Amino acid sequence: MSDSHILDDLLSNLPEEPVPVRSVLVGVHWTAVCSRHCGLATTIISSKPHDHTTFVRGVGNLHHKSAQELAEYSRSENRLEASIGVAAINSLLFMDDRDAVEMNASEVLVKKGAGKNVALVGHFPFIPKLRRSVKNLWVIEQQPAEGDYPAHSAADFIPQADIVALTGSALINHTLDDLLSLCRPDALVMVLGPSTPTSEVMFDHGAAIIAGTQVIDEDAVMQTVGQGATFQQVKGVRKLAYTRKGTFQA
Repeated sequence: MSDSHILDDLLSNLPEEPVPVRSVLVGVHWTAVCSRHCGLATTIISSKPHDHTTFVRGVGNLHHKSAQELAEYSRSENRLEASIGVAAINSLLFMDDRDAVEMNASEVLVKKGAGKNVALVGHFPFIPKLRRSVKNLWVIEQQPAEGDYPAHSAADFIPQADIVALTGSALINHTLDDLLSLCRPDALVMVLGPSTPTSEVMFDHGAAIIAGTQVIDEDAVMQTVGQGATFQQVKGVRKLAYTRKGTFQA
């Protein structure tokens, strides 16, 4: 596993030649940046209403920047800027989809987690189904719902888990490095969700499965995201998963 930060490695592996940004859309749930491709990331904003500290640098002119310049926003402590930055990273990435399998991450977790300890960082809609299959399910959330555990409990539960599934949005709030470092060497680690970069870098940092999203109809994505779609309502995407060679076959 690499000692460097995952964001540093992702940014250093982007194309060197500047790629123009065609459009930027910050929806209530999802942020989209279109450059080489259309990339998505969770929209994370302050919980305070009308928080004037979360203004975005260069707003109104983001589409005049290169995608690499926008990708640097991923380093920002301003979570809204970091959301845009991660979407920009995802707009530049390319992994051959012939190496991917079109699969539902929740089905893999149900199958591989049967009778085992599973730690899930992020509150996903498949939790009730997963809970029926596994021995123990520990759901860890920044904003815990009933039955979830708070973020600081990650250090208690992740080292006990046979399977760890981490939301890709942990890249936006800069917790992904720490979460990955808590995983046992023998644990099966998945990073999932539309924010997840489909990059070999993720394997270098300990992920065995990266379950991300590929935009196949940009117009449909921009229209639904712009109208407040939850991920289940986003049109024009497909879920793809890549596996680290030699560790897991879906």
